[in-house]
Amino acid sequence: MQCGWPLLGPLQWMRYVNKQVKVKAGKDEERRGWLLTVDPVSASLVLVNFGEEEGRASVQVVMGHAVEEVEVLQEADEETTQRLQTSFLPPQTRSLDPAELRRRRGGVRRWLEKNRFPVEEEGDELKVAGVLTIAAPYGPDDCYSSNQIILDRIQKLMRNQVQLQPDHPETDPA
Repeated sequence: MQCGWPLLGPLQWMRYVNKQVKVKAGKDEERRGWLLTVDPVSASLVLVNFGEEEGRASVQVVMGHAVEEVEVLQEADEETTQRLQTSFLPPQTRSLDPAELRRRRGGVRRWLEKNRFPVEEEGDELKVAGVLTIAAPYGPDDCYSSNQIILDRIQKLMRNQVQLQPDHPETDPA
C-alpha cells in the first residue's frame, strides 16, 4: 500500500490486521511486526513482536500521519492469530463453580443492601441503582458503568471492605 494510509479508512485497514507487515514511516524509518489494530481516529498502527519467551511481547505504535507505505509480509496462522487476540487480555481468574458464584453474588448483594444501595439481580449480574453492573466473580474490577464517578466510588468501597476482612476471599465483601 502506497501513500495515503490515513485516507484509506477502517474497512481497508482491517485487511492488514493480524498480518505481519513492514511499515515505512519517514525516510529511514522502517518497522516490522504483527499488526494488532489500527486506531480509527489517528490511523496509528499498533505492531506487536513476540519474544522468545512465552508471554513476552513488545509493542510499537507507528503514528498514522507518518505512515508512507504498508506491505504485508506474511499471513498469520491460527496460533499467531490466537496469540495476538489474547496477548493483552487480563489473566483469567480461576474458574469458579456455580455454587461459589452464587455465594459471592449473594454476599455482595447483601453488603450493598446493608449499605443502602438499591440492588437488583439480572441473570448472573447485579445492577446497582440502575447505573452500575457487577459481573462474576463480583469483585471491584468486575464493576462496569458509564458513570465514572459512581464506578470509582463503588470500587473504592468494595476494595476498602475487602481490606477490612482479609480472611474472606477477595470478592466476598459480605
